Parts: sequence; C-alpha cells; structure tokens
Amino acid sequence: MTIIRTPLPRLSAATAPPSSTGRNRPPEQGIVHLGLGNFHRAHQAVYTEAALAHQDGAWGILGVASRSGTVADALRAQDLRYSVAEISPAGATYSVPSVHTGALVAAREPDDVVAAISDRTTKIVSLTVTENGYTYSPATKGLQLDHPDIAHDLAGGAPRSTIGLIVRGLQGRVAHNTPVTVLSCDNLNNNGEHTRRLVLEFAAQLPGSESGELSTWIEQNVAFPSTMVDRIVPATTDAHRSNLARDMGFEDSIPVAAEPFSMWILQDNFAAGRPAWEAGGAVFSDQVGRYEQLKVRLLNGTHSLIAYLGALSGAATIPESVAQSFVERAAHTILRDEYLPSVDVPDGIDPDLYEEELFVRWSNTALGHRTQQVGSDGSVKLRERIPEPAMMFREAGRTPHLMALTTAAYLSCLAPIDGFDPGPHATAMQDPARGWLSQLASRSTSGAQMARGALTDRRLLGDDIADWVPFVERTGELIDVIVGHGIDAATSEALKGDR
Repeated sequence: MTIIRTPLPRLSAATAPPSSTGRNRPPEQGIVHLGLGNFHRAHQAVYTEAALAHQDGAWGILGVASRSGTVADALRAQDLRYSVAEISPAGATYSVPSVHTGALVAAREPDDVVAAISDRTTKIVSLTVTENGYTYSPATKGLQLDHPDIAHDLAGGAPRSTIGLIVRGLQGRVAHNTPVTVLSCDNLNNNGEHTRRLVLEFAAQLPGSESGELSTWIEQNVAFPSTMVDRIVPATTDAHRSNLARDMGFEDSIPVAAEPFSMWILQDNFAAGRPAWEAGGAVFSDQVGRYEQLKVRLLNGTHSLIAYLGALSGAATIPESVAQSFVERAAHTILRDEYLPSVDVPDGIDPDLYEEELFVRWSNTALGHRTQQVGSDGSVKLRERIPEPAMMFREAGRTPHLMALTTAAYLSCLAPIDGFDPGPHATAMQDPARGWLSQLASRSTSGAQMARGALTDRRLLGDDIADWVPFVERTGELIDVIVGHGIDAATSEALKGDR
C-alpha cells in the first residue's frame, strides 16, 4: 500500500501562529538593520517583538542582507515571517516574530538601502555585520582606506561597504535635518565609539566642503551608543527545518535555532527615541564597556580556544569539544587565570556563577553549534580578544600560555604547515586571512618560522604582540607540538605554564 503524504503548507501570514504583538500586519518602519543573518533574527528582532507587544510604536525593521539574497528572498516569499526555535536538551519552544517590514540585499539594491537610511521616518540604523564587516585596519583601528570597497565608495559609486552605506545614508538626512541613532551590535570593544570613528573617517575623506558639512552634522545629530549582545545562534541545518515542520505543521526555509539564554546591554543614548526593549529583558546601563570585556574575553575568547582545540581533535560541535577533559581543563584555566584578571567585572555579576553558566551553555548538545562556525574569521576575532589581556602578562614579565595555544591552534587550523592535516572541521573554517596565511605556511618548515611570519612580520595580532618575543616563540613551540604530537599533547604542554 502506497502512503501519500500531503505536503505541509509554507509559513506565511495565513499559516503563522498569532503574533505576540496582537497585530495582523507588521508595524510601521522605524529601524533599518544591516545584517539579516541568524543572529539578528534571533536577537534584536525578538527583543523588538517583545517591545512592541508591551508598547506600540513605529519600530518595524527593514532588514538588509549584505550580499546573499537567500534570506531576503525567502522572507519576502513567507510574508516576512520566519521561526525562532529555542533549543535545549529539554526540548524546543517556537515563536514567529512579525516585526520586519521588508527585506533588501545591499549588493543588489544599494540605492534603496541608502534611501531607507536617509528617510526621515528611520530613527535607528542597527548593525550585525560581524567584526569583518567594518572594513577597518586591525593594526590602527582606523578605516581601511585601501580596501577596494572603501575606495570604490569614496569615489562616488553605489556603496558596497557597510560604512559607505551608512555615510551616504546620513548624507541624505542633512537636507531634512532629522537626528538618528547608529547602533552597532557586533563583538567589538566599545563598538559605538568604534563605529562613530569609522563613519567620521569616511566622511572626512569626501571632497571639499561636502566633508566638513557632513562631519559637523554627524557630530551634532547622530548618536552612537555602545552595546553588548550575547546569544549562541548556530547555523541552520536541515534537522532544524525538519524538526520545525514536524512540531509546527508548516515548512519554513529559513528558521533560526538559538539557545534559551539571551542578553542585551545598551547605553541609553538614542537621538530619536527607541523601542521599549527592556520589556524583552534588555538592560540599559552605564557599564556597557565592562559587560563587553566580560563577554568578549571570558565567553568569546574561551569559545575560540574550545573551537580550535575541538576542530583539531575531530570534534564537529562545541559540546563535543568541551566534553573532552583536556579541552574542558584548558577552557576553565584560560577563563580563570588569563582572561578574568583583565576584566573589570560589572556590578552584580558573580564571576563564578557566570563561568558555571557558560559551561552549561557550551554543553547544550541539542543546539549543535559547530566548531567550524565559531572558529571562522579568527584573524579578526582574535585581534579583539587576545592582545589587551595579554599585555597584563607582558607587563608582569609572564607568558599567557593558553592564549599562545589559542593562537597556535588557530594557525594550525587555518594554515597548517605542509604535511599536517588539521581535519575537515578546521578546513571548513572561513577566514579573510586564509590566503596569505596558507602562502606563509607553504614556506614554513617549523612552528617558529610560521609564528614569526604571522605574528611578527605580518602582525596578525597587532604591534604589541609582534615584538613580544616570548609570546611569539611560545606560539611557535606549540605549533611544533601540535604537528608532532597532536593537540592534546600541546594542550598538556600549555597547561604546565611557567612551572
């Protein structure tokens, strides 16, 4: 007997469960968000849904993807709906936010994006474009003027870069003189001031009086609050899609999986108002910088180590990695002994409880956060995580061995010395520095040569690390141990420290 299965309906306004806002259509637009990836849709969009359920307002979000049209096209086909699955070992809970008013692709529709930022109804321009999306020089923290996209944008072409889109959009606001907030939600230290500096540097490069007028207007009318965002959001898999279809009774081509935990800390500095994000649990604080240190170093820094050790040991996911005793011990040690001393812990945070909660989150086997995802873009991420806390060790005349191990493991994942196979999870990592690092690795016959080339000659982690001989040498030694004896042996060697 042949069983004929009736196809499930696709997610749409008609098939979606009722919105928590109680409205049948999206709210009026007030936010343009650059970076239409999974994180935004599981974080800021969810907080905005909660805010609008609490207090009505014109805070609908126009989502803008950078280059790929996959999410934007699917959103439009699904009446701007998608699902969020909060996943834990206890099960999954689902929601369908209804806060997006449209979806664009910047590479395809740059003029429409600029027009939306320029529109007087836009009160907030927010960003989740990853550290790599700011086209800045990690060495100077300034705008990367020789980047092809920045050079193109300054020459007057339709903007290709995030900073170019923002500045050209702000330029269009001068005529109606309406203030706006630019809200960075990426893992950059002091991300508000960082974004402000890049925007003003771009404006300063514009020709003649155009530059001066715009720079003055930005200084007087644009707010750049800093934020700290935290939620583990893995890449969507076919398993996530099939589980959703089974549980919800509809097909969704772009569901988002996320852990139950979520945190958002913001400076309350908005030039044209904001949603009531606190209704969803956001915290407005004057200690954003301290929260950012806590998260970027304890969570992200340790997360990177777990990802690189895991990938090199064959672990596909973060839970598989941290379940290995040598990885767990290394993670606890780098967090407590190397990162925590550099953090000005925010008021009301217990570091021991924070650490305990991190390991619970990293052990969420149901979520399936992949080592290759966490390990990608390390050339940019590690510049935000290692140098500043490492300098405390340098000033004390000591070497942070586990930070050196993180660096050695990263280099071994992204650019293995000839003859060393880092495995499929490392090979799958994406990184803008992979090309030149691989060329360097092909010319290196030892870990010392690789470490000097990457850290000293090419200044992978900045100037302070570049001329710090003990750190560079230790990184090279650990690369040799990884190549000759494996990642568990290198971890054991690093854990010996200075003893």
